[in-house]
Amino acid sequence: MTNPTTTTPYTTDRDDDREPTDEPFEGVYPAMTTPFTGENGIDHEQLAANARHLERAGVDGVVPVGSTGESATMTHDEHIAVVETVRDAVDDVPVIAGTGSNNTAEALSLSRRAAAAGADGLLLISPYYNKPEPEGFREHYRTIADAVDLPQIVYNVPSRTGRSIPVDVVVDLASHPNVRGYKAASGDLNRIGEIVERTRGEAFSVLSGDDGLTLPTLAVGGTGTISVVANVEPERACAMVGSALSGDYDRARELHHELAPLVRALFAETNPIPVTEAMYVRGRGGPHVRSPLTRLSEERREDLRDLLAEYEEGTPGETEAAGETDVSGGAE
Repeated sequence: MTNPTTTTPYTTDRDDDREPTDEPFEGVYPAMTTPFTGENGIDHEQLAANARHLERAGVDGVVPVGSTGESATMTHDEHIAVVETVRDAVDDVPVIAGTGSNNTAEALSLSRRAAAAGADGLLLISPYYNKPEPEGFREHYRTIADAVDLPQIVYNVPSRTGRSIPVDVVVDLASHPNVRGYKAASGDLNRIGEIVERTRGEAFSVLSGDDGLTLPTLAVGGTGTISVVANVEPERACAMVGSALSGDYDRARELHHELAPLVRALFAETNPIPVTEAMYVRGRGGPHVRSPLTRLSEERREDLRDLLAEYEEGTPGETEAAGETDVSGGAE
């Protein structure tokens, strides 16, 4: 579905010339925010509207209840209710539910419940806090892959978990028929490139989990992105990824640089604080986040609002606010 002609004026002069592929996951998958009410409940009506908006914008799938969706503050019943709402809201795109945990039994339970709720795939963050050894990672993921017959994405984000999944473990897991992808949010392009190289013989996708590294990841053989910025600018994100996958790297670079100020702004504070504020500015819920997260600091709100106005008006320039932002971190 991702297409360099997704939007106007964010288009190329020709149709998408990509050949069909057998990649399990390809294109743009927004890591969805979860809108909350002022009473700290989940705003299911707005959540459904956001999912429909993303589908209309041309995304290739949606990813609810990941880190960006604040799954860490949800009960298991809330978690599954979000999956059900998103599944009911969209028609033609897959729903990839975040179901990871540092407790293998809990991750397995959530994965089974998400499958029963209609999820089309699973995103599984690596066990955090416990800091397992390589064999612990293998057993964790194999346990879930053996028990739940859905395509599954292994998610490496050491900035949140405390330990990176070893490359050898990822390569081993890629041979499992239900382990179909890897979300790369370590910031290490050498690691990403090695995983692409060593899994080329498998039906296995490598997806960017760092919005700022989506284009470089595609350049070394990645197939798409699980993206925060795509919540706010889905058409531009789809146009960038579609251009790269169709071989139009000049257009992809142009769009990468258009998105870069917003990417920096969305990671100026802990994700999903800034993107939740951005969704509020765009009228898509918020600005509420659950404790211990807090709303975007007042001094950044006006800068973000001004930057978003530039995107509404056309191609943004390098604003003062964007230039001052110093960001490192992944899409989730």
